[in-house]
Amino acid sequence: MENLDAIVVGAGPAGSAAAYSLAKNGLEVMLVERAKTPGEKNVSGGVLYGQVLHNLIPNYWEKAPLERRITTHRLSLLSNESAFTLDFSSGKRSPVPNDGYSINRYKFDQWFAEQAENAGALLAPGIRVDDLLWKKNRIIGVKAGTDEVQANVVIAADGVNSQLAAKAHMRKEHTSEQMGLGIKEVYKLPRKIIEERFNLIGNEGAAYHFIGCTKGHPGGGFLYTNQDTLSLGLVIFLPAFEVTKDTAPDLMEHYKSHAFIQRLIRDGELKEYSAHLVPEGGYSKITKLYTNGFLVTGDAAGLAFNIGYALEGMNFAIASGIAAAETVIAATKTGDFSKRSLKRYEQVLRDSFVLKDMKTFKRAHNLFNNPRLHSTYPKLVNTFAHDLFTSKAVPRQKLVQLLIRHVLGNVTIPSLIRDGLQVVRGL
Repeated sequence: MENLDAIVVGAGPAGSAAAYSLAKNGLEVMLVERAKTPGEKNVSGGVLYGQVLHNLIPNYWEKAPLERRITTHRLSLLSNESAFTLDFSSGKRSPVPNDGYSINRYKFDQWFAEQAENAGALLAPGIRVDDLLWKKNRIIGVKAGTDEVQANVVIAADGVNSQLAAKAHMRKEHTSEQMGLGIKEVYKLPRKIIEERFNLIGNEGAAYHFIGCTKGHPGGGFLYTNQDTLSLGLVIFLPAFEVTKDTAPDLMEHYKSHAFIQRLIRDGELKEYSAHLVPEGGYSKITKLYTNGFLVTGDAAGLAFNIGYALEGMNFAIASGIAAAETVIAATKTGDFSKRSLKRYEQVLRDSFVLKDMKTFKRAHNLFNNPRLHSTYPKLVNTFAHDLFTSKAVPRQKLVQLLIRHVLGNVTIPSLIRDGLQVVRGL
């Protein structure tokens, strides 16, 4: 095969965004996907916030296979027997590009890859890239089995456990502190029941995030409403499995056994179960982003973050794919594909919301590794709320007195001060 302008490995949001951008600008690009169909191996809750995608594909919501527009956000702190929930619901429609939509990644990734193919990219599914091709100290293509394909630039979009980034000497072996295990189950329910249960009208949707549902281990839970299914899941930081005998299914069953969760998924028919590693290292663990003839995007670069009330993965992936494409387009005009030329990619990301957000919340990772956040504080909030809303036919305490009694009964003053500082620094 003749030399291509670019090879993109991985047809997730980052890879398809890069391939689409390159093809729309007239470059010859191959989009390689290991699965037989794009989206087949992906696991996501998931909610897509679409301003970035709108910049790439205007009015994408008119064409893409979206599920529901998220109008309700809920953050719940769970104790063993109760739930304390912060609820925000808006009847005001935000500007359409800023809307969040629940999506099915299997459907969405197929559609996105098709857009890249329609723009002129060569989509090559069912192909596992085994190695990189080198010429001296520059990457010049990929090897799949006995086949070799050369290109000016290779873009790695092959996920959190990127083998290409490792082969390009762009990252060290991952440690458990950098990773989380995402577990997802999909439950089928009639559309009418979903809308009644979650107080939705028409195509409105709800997004839940849960703290206190992981047996005290760092992590959290989520639930997103789709057209006629619910996406229910957990993300557990990997170090948890080094100190517990619980398995991932054990933790999922514990999560589902909570009365609050049971009511939400009641009568649902389990249709899917999946698990996948997710990057949790934060700003300090971002991999090296570029070298001679090579760029790393999305989860492969560790471009994701979790601050409890907001999860960013797909947005970051799409933005990094577009930034990688812009870098390759500029390099093609000069014919320079060295790391001196490709360093533009990192600068584009630094000027965008991607690395700015990750830097702003770089200390959030330490906050969410605090075990008290996942056990002590959810219990404290729920017992306080129980006493607040219970009449015992005895004189009531003032609100501040009641709060102080609960706080001092659950956490020491030094721990409270340290945790408060963590919140201020992290969020």
